[in-house]
Formats: sequence, C-alpha cells, structure tokens
Amino acid sequence: MKKILSALIALYLLVPAANAQDDEIRPKALGVSFFLNDFISPERIRTTSLSQVLSNKKMAKIKEMSPGLAVTYFKGIRKHIDIAASLGATFLRYPMPNKSFADNNLLLEGNATVNLKMTTEKYWVQPYIIAGVGAHKYRSYYGAFMPVGLGLKVNFLDEAHLFVTSTYRVPITNETANYHLQHSIGIAGRLGKKKEPVVIEPPKPPADTDKDGIIDSLDKCPTVPGLAKYEGCPIPDTDKDGINDEEDKCPTVPGLARYQGCPIPDTDKDGINDEEDKCPTVAGVARYQGCPVPDTDGDGVNDEEDKCVTIPGPKENFGCPVISEEVKQKVNMAAKNILFVTGSAKLQSKSFKGLNEVAQIMKDNPGMSLNIDGHTDNVGSDEKNQVLSDNRANAVKAYLISKGVEESRITATGYGETKPIADNKTAAGRQQNRRSELTLSYYK
Repeated sequence: MKKILSALIALYLLVPAANAQDDEIRPKALGVSFFLNDFISPERIRTTSLSQVLSNKKMAKIKEMSPGLAVTYFKGIRKHIDIAASLGATFLRYPMPNKSFADNNLLLEGNATVNLKMTTEKYWVQPYIIAGVGAHKYRSYYGAFMPVGLGLKVNFLDEAHLFVTSTYRVPITNETANYHLQHSIGIAGRLGKKKEPVVIEPPKPPADTDKDGIIDSLDKCPTVPGLAKYEGCPIPDTDKDGINDEEDKCPTVPGLARYQGCPIPDTDKDGINDEEDKCPTVAGVARYQGCPVPDTDGDGVNDEEDKCVTIPGPKENFGCPVISEEVKQKVNMAAKNILFVTGSAKLQSKSFKGLNEVAQIMKDNPGMSLNIDGHTDNVGSDEKNQVLSDNRANAVKAYLISKGVEESRITATGYGETKPIADNKTAAGRQQNRRSELTLSYYK
C-alpha cells in the first residue's frame, strides 16, 4: 500500500502544474532558508569510506551540526538553467586546518551557483544539480570553496515555492577552508508582479456600418447599403422619379415605371401626352383633346375660322362658297319687282315670278341664308311706317316659306323710314325709299 501511495504522489508531482506560470523560465525570486553545516560527516568519510559511514550510521546527527540562516536570490536564464546567489551566517567553532579556536564565532558564507534543472517551470517538482563557487569569512580569515550537490524545487503557489538543497563544500583554499556538507530548506517568493500572458486580440474586422459588404473606409455611403460598382452607394436615381438609373431609359428626366422611367410620350409633339391625346400621331390642341381643329367640309379652312362649316368654300370668303354675280343679279331683280298693295303688306302678283326664282335658288343651295329688309318713305307716322315695313318683310318671308324654303334660313327685318336711299321730298325719291332688299349669304 505504501508503495502504491508513493507512486501516486510521485506521479502527481511530475504532472505539469495547472496554475503554474505560463513562462517556462524561472522568474526572479528571493528566499529565506534554514541550513545546517556538517563538518563531521565529511571528516569520517575521508578517514574511512562513504559506504562504511552509511552502513555504520556514522553520519553526523542534527545536534552535531551548526544551524544558520541564509538569504538566496534566484533567477532563471534558460528553461533548464537557473542561477542563484546566497549569503548565510552561522555561529560555530570552525575546524580550520592547523588552527584551533576556543569559542564560537560568526561564519559568513556567500556563494554563486548554477542550477541545472531536470524539468522546466511548468512542472510542480523540479530536481536540479548544483555547482558553483563560494567564499567565507571567519574572524580574520578568508577562504574559498566550491559547492556541488543536489536541489529540489516545489512550486506550490504561483507566487512562492519551496526549495531543499544539499551541497558538498570542497575547499579551494586548504589553509583557511575545510570540507563540509550544508543541508538547507527554505521558501522563496517571486520578485515583481507575475508576468501576465500576452493576449493578442484578433484584429477587429473593418467597420461596415450599413452591412453592405463594403468597409466604411471604402464606402462613399457608409450608412446606406449599396453596391461595389457605385462605391458602396445605392443605384442612383438622378431624376428622383423612383426608378433607379439602371432601369431608367430616361435617367435625367422624371418619368413613370410603365414607360421605363420616361415621361408619358407625346408622339405628335403637340404638348399633349399620348394618354390624354385622342389624336396621338397628329398634332392638335388641348380643347380638341389633342386633335387638330376640325375642318368638317374639308375645304382647308378649320371649323373655328369657317363660317360655313359644312359647305366648302375658299379661305378668302371665310370658308363659304362665293355667290356668283348672276345669282346676285337675279335676286336683286326679284327684290326690285316686289310690289305691295298701297298702304298694306299684301303682295301683288307681279312679285311672284321673281320670288319663285329666289326660292329655287335657296332650294338649290341648302346652305344659303336670306335676309329680307323692308323700308318705307316718310309719309305717315314713324310707328305706322315701322309696322308696315315689318309686315311687308314678313310677307315676303311667308311667301318663300310657302315655296319650300326652311323658315330658319330666312331673316325678315323692318326698318321703317330710318334708312332712306333718296330724298323723301320728291315723289321719285319716296318711290325709291319704298323698297324691299334681298341679300343672299352663307353666314350671318
């Protein structure tokens, strides 16, 4: 059971320390140790042999050794190499060769050693070999020696460790130094703060505020997702019509999606877009919903300027036919031959022939209008003359209507004695003023 327990302890001590320092090189440390100087055992070994001393148990007892205290400085220089410097003091009668001292005196010893370690700092237990040089002062005598031996370091805390050494001190100055063993045990603490492991933070990814895959330093629109070919900006919409330039066939002019970003077309360039233009391929005007001003009779004069919209005529006559001189003469002749019974509006039969010709002219020219003006002389009162002229003009109108002329085409107006064409003081002049005038026209 003891063997199993010993094996487990040994295995545990050789396992790397879980909380040991990360660096495998020993940190600087300062320790205090208790030691025992043994001058007796080396003398017995030299006079007999080591095996006999061990077999006969002739090694010096603790009470035969000289106790002392030491301060030691440690520093690692390689994973497996440490250096140490120690200064110790003890009171004893030094067995200096060829000299004898009556009482105890202070022995000061200092040495510097190299410790060759079998394991690195990451293990709990570190056995090592010691070799170095040292010097002492006893009373007024100085001596030198060479310490060699073994040591054991046990890391039980990150900040402190236990160390145990046993060295054999071989004299260099034989007159003032003597062989002896020194056994020590002590504890050392780290000097300075523990070296923290260097944590190298992974480099932070470049900022991409708008998450568009283009880092802010290269993104001309870092807060708005965009595309690489636009340096991180969205696809532009130059004309601000809601259709990006890549899909807009008119990128600088606002338009509609159904026209691929272009405005509603105006094919005939009349200022009225095709959606509102009833004649999209022919230039027109707004009041005709994009169509030209109509020309109903096709005479080249549009209806707005044509006084005879349904009857072709030259532009010089406002789009109406020109009444021939022959027709005008027939009508004027008919007008001169309109006769009434004296003082009344009754037509004489001599009037019928001419009026029949006028009626026929009207029927042959359905777009033609006729104005009938009645006039009197100044005989009688103004009121009677006005009534008489009205009645006579209307009598002519009634006759023509009876011959098949539409009433809407005839206008009858009496002017009484207001428009004389001759002097009413003479009989001949009064006869001329008593007249009927017929005027043909295609417009009023």
